[in-house]
Amino acid sequence: MLSIGELAERAGVTVKTVRFYSDRGLLPESVRSSGGHRRYGPEALERLHLIRSLRALDLPVPEVGRVLDEKDALEDVVAGRLREIGSRLTALRWQEAALQLLQDCAPDERAERLRLIGSVAVPPSTAPLARFWRRWLPPRLPARLVSAIVEQAVPQPPEGPTPAQVLAFTRLHAFVSAPCPGKGRQGQPAAHGPDGGRPAVLYDGLGEAYGLAARQLRADRSPHGGEALDCFVSAYARSRGTRDTPDFRRRLSRLLAADPRIDHYWELTAELNGPTEPTPGAAHDWLCTALENSTAHVSG
Repeated sequence: MLSIGELAERAGVTVKTVRFYSDRGLLPESVRSSGGHRRYGPEALERLHLIRSLRALDLPVPEVGRVLDEKDALEDVVAGRLREIGSRLTALRWQEAALQLLQDCAPDERAERLRLIGSVAVPPSTAPLARFWRRWLPPRLPARLVSAIVEQAVPQPPEGPTPAQVLAFTRLHAFVSAPCPGKGRQGQPAAHGPDGGRPAVLYDGLGEAYGLAARQLRADRSPHGGEALDCFVSAYARSRGTRDTPDFRRRLSRLLAADPRIDHYWELTAELNGPTEPTPGAAHDWLCTALENSTAHVSG
């Protein structure tokens, strides 16, 4: 049996530390002496070393208790700790880039940038962007389609952002948080209105068309007719229960030219994602230009 002082000396800790762990149930005593002093068995030294190792990893006392008392708890506790540290590191990298952004800007820009930075959570959340798209999309779309569109349209903040990416994300957050002009669903594309046909059919087809157009953008090809444009027009035609004809393409081109735009959203998204991955907005622009070129050629 070891006294509390002997155990502390062998472990290289203070008596106060041993008493602390004992009082919290991490280091149970074996017996008490006739004078009421704590006595520990030889296994207590190994247990105390394990406690110190776990605490050196900054594990909270309750989590240390879990590892000591529950079989196979260590893996779960370590995974949770890694997630927590990852979140903290992401926050620190964001703060570092935000501070660099403030340091590098002109004095007359700092107030505005401070306002932008201060409106975003740390680490940044994409929830406001997702809410924006759920408001923007036409009502009664299937949930699986809404989820797919939101996943594609909402950019994820980089884990190690540059100051420019911090600025782009904060501006994007400000854009989606601003009140929408007008009431109801004003300011949205005609396809979202009551005469827009079947939006679910349209957006199903648009996803495929944007994927085909993105290939052309990656190859740096100028807008032209072909599979991507045919798929794009077909999505609109099927959603309206009509056929893809030259007349329909002319009317669609005029309709899309008059639609409200959210180009600023896609410009900021491109700044976050980098130039190598085309946004759905860039794909839509490419397809609209291809449609305009093809109808102008036919008209000519």
